[in-house]
Amino acid sequence: MQIPINPTGRQEIHQLESILLFATLFRPEVLEIIRDPAERLTWVDSLAVAAGAIAREKAGMTASEIARELGRTDQTIRKHLKGESKAGELVRETYELIKSGKLDDLLKTIETADKSGLAEAVSKEEFEKLRSQNEELTKKVKELENKYETLKGKIKELANLLD
Repeated sequence: MQIPINPTGRQEIHQLESILLFATLFRPEVLEIIRDPAERLTWVDSLAVAAGAIAREKAGMTASEIARELGRTDQTIRKHLKGESKAGELVRETYELIKSGKLDDLLKTIETADKSGLAEAVSKEEFEKLRSQNEELTKKVKELENKYETLKGKIKELANLLD
């Protein structure tokens, strides 16, 4: 599978975003962090936002554009992009591993973690719940993208009327 390191379109952005989220979520240190059910939802959401932000940054979007598209503040997006948040730091590390061609090594680490029992931090039921939440977040991002495109079109129409 070809991974779009510098995505050029929406489909490639979503592909990179999904790979970043999956590969980061199942890193052993992240699995250890999300053992605590009280932290889990916050972490999954932060990782999803960081993955979305970094994928969009690699596509050439500005922090403000990313913030509008993901429905977060500019400050939150900048923190993720600079690696000032733990989620941003982890996703950025995952991106660098993928970029340097070490995705297979990362996947082996994930398999090893699974065999050693670390992956049991997330039960099958919890995994399905996380997958469902991820699907909901992905759907929400797509809805926001559609709204963004619609608003962009309306702004152009209004600009044309003002000219």
